[in-house]
Amino acid sequence: MSKNKWIAPVAIVSGILLLIILILTSSYNGLVDRELKVDQSVADLDVQLQRRFDLIPNLVKSVEGALEQEREIIGKVTEARTKYASAASGNDRVAAAGELEGALSRLLVVVESYPQVASLQNVRDLQVQLEGTENRVAQARRSYNETVTDFNRAVRRFPRSIVAAIFGFEKRTLFEAAAGADVAPTVDLNPGG
Repeated sequence: MSKNKWIAPVAIVSGILLLIILILTSSYNGLVDRELKVDQSVADLDVQLQRRFDLIPNLVKSVEGALEQEREIIGKVTEARTKYASAASGNDRVAAAGELEGALSRLLVVVESYPQVASLQNVRDLQVQLEGTENRVAQARRSYNETVTDFNRAVRRFPRSIVAAIFGFEKRTLFEAAAGADVAPTVDLNPGG
């Protein structure tokens, strides 16, 4: 009879331990799945940003000769492109891409404001390619932000927050517009007066 008294408590303790292990395993695997989706979104966004990055030198070269007085904007585009190229982490690339986007939008406004440049066939072709790329970048950013939000939510919710802390899952940075992106650049077509 004494053997039968221990079976129930051991079965209950074993059941509780098994339940805890299942919850931890499920939480961990859920976080891994979400983190992998974020990594995939970063890679998808990076592909589109790289496409933009590759098109920019062609646009700059096409515009450079005709817009000598706009050297500052061209310099900022080149500088932002360099920052993007040297970005080490996903968060650094996201920040650098925001700077690049702001500089590129200013350059495109300048191109549109100078009819002699905008009428050049290679500039028009590059603008069309950049517009398509910008649409792809915007979609990739939305997808990235959705997966990051889902991951960040999972990292913060209980009981996954405990698992996230134990295994080092950290919140990811959302892609945000660069500072000043809501302000249209000023183009002075009369630099002398």
